[in-house]
Amino acid sequence: MRTFLTNNYKINFIKLFIILFLFSCNKKKTLEPSSPASYRITKTINYNNIDVDVIIDKPALNDVDVLLVFHGTVLYDSSLMTAANNTLDKFKAILNRKDIMIVSVAYQQENILFGDNIVQGEAALLWLKNKASQELGINVKKVFLGGHSQGGYMVTRLNTMYQTNGVIANAPGPLNLVYRCQLEENGQIQSGSVCNKLKNMYGLTSNNSNAYFQRSLLNFTNGFKSDILFIQGLNDTPIQMYSWPTFKQEVLNCTNCQNRQFLEIVGGEHGALFVSPTAKIEFNNFINNH
Repeated sequence: MRTFLTNNYKINFIKLFIILFLFSCNKKKTLEPSSPASYRITKTINYNNIDVDVIIDKPALNDVDVLLVFHGTVLYDSSLMTAANNTLDKFKAILNRKDIMIVSVAYQQENILFGDNIVQGEAALLWLKNKASQELGINVKKVFLGGHSQGGYMVTRLNTMYQTNGVIANAPGPLNLVYRCQLEENGQIQSGSVCNKLKNMYGLTSNNSNAYFQRSLLNFTNGFKSDILFIQGLNDTPIQMYSWPTFKQEVLNCTNCQNRQFLEIVGGEHGALFVSPTAKIEFNNFINNH
């Protein structure tokens, strides 16, 4: 009888221990929920059967506004990830908010005609708008576009295609491929891969100037679906500045565009957005006011 009571006591004690342990674990889960994590990752995303690599820099939040950024021209696709990382860092450095997720797009350049990579920019934007929340386990709120140089070309073109919460384009270009490629054909400047590939496809600019113009940013000055801020250093390259006044005027003349803003930096060079204090202020004001 005594042995039975002792064994029964042991069994009850074990049951009580298990109950207390489970209660303690459940209480710990209730009191200490997991916090959103910050991270920086590289991811291959897909939309409409188009693959593109992106770098995602996420703050420790699950409800985020997003800045989708595009780098400038690179000669070889082996340099795309370096360019995308550098562009992400540059935009992150001038943001005065730490609650924005930045996604940098490593869009293809080497083995395609200039302008054909718009399909990768389109895929990245549509993925961000329609699939990113589910795939990343977050809530994407506002979406902004930012681009430098050829990246500025990309975001300007995307603004003729899709609505976002706002677009910032620094020194966007090439503005005028007819002019640029004519200079190369005449030996006035060194030839480059962009014009060489166009020449192989379309012939000389004198024979088929329209094909070159259709891929120039001067051909995309209408139909902006969102407010856009253009930033241009006035001490940029002569090729850029040759067509800048024409581009600016045609954008200002647009009758079917959302609001257009121009900030010209006296003495500013190609990367004026990332150097000029005035440009940084206007960049942040634009995002904060949209």
